[in-house]
Amino acid sequence: MGELKVGIIGAGAAGYFAAIHAAQSGAQVSILEKTSKTLAKVKVSGGGRCNVTHDAREISKLVKNYPRGEKFLKKVFKHFSVNDTIEWFESRNVKTKTEGDGRMFPVSDSSQTIIDALEKEAETKNVTIIKSFNVQKIAKNHQGFEVSDGKRQLNFDRLILCSGGNPKKEGFEFIKELGHSIVPPIPSLFTFNTPTEPLRKLMGISVPNAHVRLEGTKLSYEGPLLITHWGVSGPAVLKLSAFGAEWLYDHAYQANAHIRWVASTSENDIQNQLTNFKNQHPKKKIATNPLFELPGRLWEHLTQVAEINENLLWQDIPKKQFNRMVQNLFCYIVGVKGKTTFKEEFVTAGGVELSEVDPETMESKIVKDLFFAGEVLNIDGITGGFNFQAAWSTGYLAGVNVNHPI
Repeated sequence: MGELKVGIIGAGAAGYFAAIHAAQSGAQVSILEKTSKTLAKVKVSGGGRCNVTHDAREISKLVKNYPRGEKFLKKVFKHFSVNDTIEWFESRNVKTKTEGDGRMFPVSDSSQTIIDALEKEAETKNVTIIKSFNVQKIAKNHQGFEVSDGKRQLNFDRLILCSGGNPKKEGFEFIKELGHSIVPPIPSLFTFNTPTEPLRKLMGISVPNAHVRLEGTKLSYEGPLLITHWGVSGPAVLKLSAFGAEWLYDHAYQANAHIRWVASTSENDIQNQLTNFKNQHPKKKIATNPLFELPGRLWEHLTQVAEINENLLWQDIPKKQFNRMVQNLFCYIVGVKGKTTFKEEFVTAGGVELSEVDPETMESKIVKDLFFAGEVLNIDGITGGFNFQAAWSTGYLAGVNVNHPI
């Protein structure tokens, strides 16, 4: 039958990785990209540094960072792991480094290094890139697939869909028409807007390790927290938004968030530390002597909310104000009304229903010779390199399996 023709839809991380591995197995590979740019998300990710993966080497730990897709990925990662990702890039002269929080970046601190490695590899393997091809329809026939953008029509024996997430379910229409179920997309990584909260006056202030919980749920996360012009952000909030994506969507992004400013402290710890400080420094002003290494402006704000006069000394604090201060430190409540997508890290929950895809090969269980990889699937990770790891692993699996014998 001659050389196998494989079409890959989407020139992102998963698309390139799938293309490279499909071509490695001897197929004639073309990537169709709807825009005029390839690897656009790789370019801007991690503030332009590209957070390639995460140093969670054990699969059991790694999969805990995916609000959707955990069980599916457990099988996928056995075939291509974090170590495989590091090795693949390092064997192509892209050395990686691990930061304190486990995120991994190229030593160059530039996403261009990752882009160059992928483009060079694709070029070496004779992968054809066709830009500005916005797929409108895919038809399956006895010979393979007919892919059309309304003007042009291309034919392939096998197809790998790496078309990414989409904020609207219409973006998945051509996949639905092939017979696949789509889990409706909803936003996953976003900051909490708190338009009526005085806390916003403190924009720019951050704390290194806060605990944030959504009232009425068991959903909570801890990590760095940042106060912004819009409300609250930082890894603690973004990760919580991913795990709480469906709950928040169902509640129209109206909720109460409970913030403990120092995650490692209990209510008792706070009471004891305040009491000890009060006994040791009775004549110090409360408002101007921050405890728990909190920023001065934040401490001052917490005292104001507790209705503590700026000149009040520790020895004179009424019990009511003391208890309010404990409450503000342990469980500061902010009203969330709305969300703001986090920078360029646009991620959606939703996509192709995972039960319709084989996690050992990434082939569709519904349409023979059709494969999937990346965020087009109902898989999403929290920030920290997890979405890229899912892209490399699913892309690899789809690429090496697309050449199966007929």
